[in-house]
Amino acid sequence: MTTLTRAVGAAVGRVEGVAKVTGQARYAGEFRLDRLAYGWVAQSTIARGRVRAVDVEAAGRLPGVLAVITHDNALRLRDSGDPELLLLQSDRVHYRGQVVALIVASTLEQARAAAEALVVDYKLEPHDVVLSADHPKLFAPDHVNPNFATDTSTGDVEAGLGAAEVVIDATYSTPAEHNNPMEPHATTAYWDGDRLIVHDSNQGVTSVKQSLVRLFGLDDGAVQVLSEHVGGGFGAKGTARPPVVLASMAARLLRRPVRVTLSRQQMFSLVGYRTPTIQRVRLGADRTGRLLALDHLAYSQTSTVLEFAEQTAVVSRVMYAAPNLRTRHRLVTLDVPTPRWMRAPGEAPGAFALESAMDELAEACGVDPVELRVRNEPLVEPESGRAFSSRSLVGCLRDGAARFGWSDRDPRPGARRDGRWLVGTGVASSTYPARSAPSTAAVTAQPDGTFVVRIAAADIGTGARTALTQVAADELRAPMQRVRTLIGDSDFGPAMIAGGSMGTASWSWAVVKACRELTTLIEQGGLPAGGLTVRAATGDDIKAQADLVRHTFGAQFAEVWVDPDTGEVRVPRLLGVFAAGRIVNAMTARSQLIGGMTWGLSMALFEESVLDPQFGDYVNHDLAGYHVAACADVRSIEAYWIDEPDDQLNPSGVKGIGEVGIVGTAAAIANAVWHATGRRIRDLPIRPDRLLA
Repeated sequence: MTTLTRAVGAAVGRVEGVAKVTGQARYAGEFRLDRLAYGWVAQSTIARGRVRAVDVEAAGRLPGVLAVITHDNALRLRDSGDPELLLLQSDRVHYRGQVVALIVASTLEQARAAAEALVVDYKLEPHDVVLSADHPKLFAPDHVNPNFATDTSTGDVEAGLGAAEVVIDATYSTPAEHNNPMEPHATTAYWDGDRLIVHDSNQGVTSVKQSLVRLFGLDDGAVQVLSEHVGGGFGAKGTARPPVVLASMAARLLRRPVRVTLSRQQMFSLVGYRTPTIQRVRLGADRTGRLLALDHLAYSQTSTVLEFAEQTAVVSRVMYAAPNLRTRHRLVTLDVPTPRWMRAPGEAPGAFALESAMDELAEACGVDPVELRVRNEPLVEPESGRAFSSRSLVGCLRDGAARFGWSDRDPRPGARRDGRWLVGTGVASSTYPARSAPSTAAVTAQPDGTFVVRIAAADIGTGARTALTQVAADELRAPMQRVRTLIGDSDFGPAMIAGGSMGTASWSWAVVKACRELTTLIEQGGLPAGGLTVRAATGDDIKAQADLVRHTFGAQFAEVWVDPDTGEVRVPRLLGVFAAGRIVNAMTARSQLIGGMTWGLSMALFEESVLDPQFGDYVNHDLAGYHVAACADVRSIEAYWIDEPDDQLNPSGVKGIGEVGIVGTAAAIANAVWHATGRRIRDLPIRPDRLLA
C-alpha cells in the first residue's frame, strides 16, 4: 500500500506560478471588455477649503471624453461606514489630493489629458498638517485599531519609576510611510442589468462587496467582486478604496464598463499610509535589569474625514514583565489623508521605540541585551494577566543568538572595525497577534476523483492559494495535483481579508472543517454519481475558543557597517528566528519572513514620506523620491523558525507570519548602529545626516 506524503510542512512551489510568469494570470486592470472606457482621477490642489466651481468645458471638448463627473452630477451614495468612500458627494475639500472629479474617456491617455485640462476654482482655508507632541488639539480616542483600549494601566507607574535604580526616559519618532505595492489600485467595473460586477485589486472581496452593497443601496446578491490575482497590498487594499467606487459609479452613469487605475503618485493620498508617530518610553529597573515600571505614550495623526487611531503602544502590553505598566495613545485630527493599515500597524513603529529603549536599558545596566530580554520574560500577558496559548520568545532569542554568533560580541560600542567601516550588532524582539476570524468554504468531490475548494480568500503574493491547497490535500487524503483551489470571488461566501496575519489561520479552519465533513459523508454513504459539495462556516467555532492570549514571537539580529566619514550604513547580515505554530509551506513561509525583514531594513534606513507643511502634501510621492530597499541593500537575510506545537489556535495549528517579520527589525538595526558608533538614533530613518550631526 502506498503511503501518501503529507503536503503541509513541505516546501511547495506556488500552484499559480506558471500562470503568473507566463502572463496568463489576469489582474484587476487587465480584463478586456467590449466598449471599455477609462476613468482618471482629478485631485484637489489645496489642503483645506471648498470647490467653488468646476469648469468642465475645456476638458469636455477634448477628443474621446465621455463624461466629467463632479460633486454636481455624481450618483448619490449611501453611508457605508467609511466616509472616505463618499466620493464626490459635496464641495468640501479635506486634504490635498482628495478626489474632486473623475474624467471618463475612450482611452486612458485621453482621460488623463482631460483631467490635466480641468479647471477647478477653490475657496482656500487655512490648514493644519503637522503632528507634534504638544499640539493643542490632541485627544484620547475612544479606541485604537482595531478595537483595543486606548489606555491601560496596572500598578503605579510613577511609584515604580521612583523606586527604580536605573531609569530610561527617551522619545522616539517614526515618519509617515507609504505601502507602495507593485500593482497599483485598479478596478474594472460593469453592470449586468441591475447586478454590479467588479474586478478589483483588494485584500478581501467580502469587505469590498459589503461596502458596495451599502454605498449603492443594492441587495446582497446584486454585487459580485472578483480578485483572483493581486500584486501586493500590505494593508493599503484591506478594504474598499476609491477606484472601486468611482469605476462602479461611472459604469452605471455611462451604461458601459469603466476601468479606474490610480497612478503611483495618486496612491500617496488616496489609499492610506502609516501615520507618523512620536513615542515617549520610560523604563525603570533595578541594577540587574529587571523591570519595575514601563510607560509607553504614543502620539499619531488622523484625518478630518475618518478617525483612525494606530495601536502603537499596544506592543508594550504583551512583551515584558513589569509590575507597573501603563500604555497610552493620543491622537490629533489634521487636514491630511486618512492613515490606514500598513504591514504590522502599531507593532512595527511601537516595537522600534520599545526595543530601542530596552537596548538603552541593557547598556545602562551593563547587561547583555539578549539576557535582559530573557530576564524580563513574563509568565502571563503583563497587561491582562491572561495565559498565553504558547509563547516561545526565549527559545527564539537563544536559538537566534547561537546561529548569529552573539556570544563572540564585544559589548563596547565602536570596538570593532573592518577596514574603514565601524561594525556593530544588535538584537530586538518581535511579536504579532495570532488571531482567526469567521470564514466560509465549500469543497466539492467530483466524480473523476478530483476536488475543488472554493473560498473567498485573497492571495496578495503570500502563497495563500498554495497553502490552502496543501491543507485541503492532507484532509482529503489526496495528492495536491487532485485538488484545485479557487479564491477571490465574493459569490463563494464571506471570508476574512488577507490582513492582520489572520488569512491562512482563518481560511484553513473553514477548509479543514468542510473537508472533514465531506470525507465523513463519503465514508458513510459513498460518492453520488453527480459529485458532492459540503459548505462549512467557522463563526461558532471561533466564538467557542478559550480565553487565551495568542501571539507569534520572534527574535531579530542585525549586523551593520557604518562609514564614519559619510554616515553611510550598510546591513550585510540579518537573521531572524520565529515561533509561529505550525508552518504550512516552508518555501513561502521563509519568503514571507524574509520579505518582512527586508521591509524592516527599508524602514530603518530609507522609508520616509516628507511633508511640505505649506502645501500639505508629500513631496516625494513616487518611487524615485520615496526610497525603498533594493537588491543591492539586501545582502544576507536568514529566516528560521522553531517547532512550536499549539493546540489552542485552529485545526491547522498555524499562526500568522505575514507581519511579524517586520516587527523589531528596525530596532535591531538601530541598536546595531549604536553598537558600531556609540550614537543612539531615536528618529527613523537612520539617515547619514543624523549620524553625522
